[in-house]
Amino acid sequence: MVSEIYLDVETQRLSSEVPGGWNNIRAFGLSVAVTWDDRAGFREWHESDASRLIEELAAFDRLVTFNGVRFDLEVLAAYGNVQVLRGKTLDILRDLERRLGFRTKLQDLARATLGKGKTGSGPDAVAWWRSGDPVLQRRVVEYCRMDVELLRDIVAHGRRDGFVKVPSSGKDRTVYVAWEA
Repeated sequence: MVSEIYLDVETQRLSSEVPGGWNNIRAFGLSVAVTWDDRAGFREWHESDASRLIEELAAFDRLVTFNGVRFDLEVLAAYGNVQVLRGKTLDILRDLERRLGFRTKLQDLARATLGKGKTGSGPDAVAWWRSGDPVLQRRVVEYCRMDVELLRDIVAHGRRDGFVKVPSSGKDRTVYVAWEA
């Protein structure tokens, strides 16, 4: 059986706050990452854990992300070599974009497929983290955890039922997937 781990990261800065914007994702800074795997369940990682996180991700056969190749791994690349991770990442956004010809949002995919949504947004998470308020910073961790949970459940649905749903032109579109377990 293939060992796999799910990942989502939140950042300290927005694209508008770093020189080069979206072309300089490595400068966004890691605030928190959340992983989930069958063995350890949910775990949270902070900036000081980034190199250990990269090592942990490398120990798995597959990394499952949503926009991980373009975003999450670029954030982590500021803290260590993530090249080995790129080749073993199942990036759900990338796969769906290839199938659909357009990008979808995790929020929209989760609502259409699972009937539930996210608990905030990326800009919210940056503002909460920056506040320095421990309660709001905990909210960032919970927001990130919810994204990982949604991703895990979407992948499980796709594997079990062979499809996910994506909003398109005002109605939900069935997208057949073959995401190996």
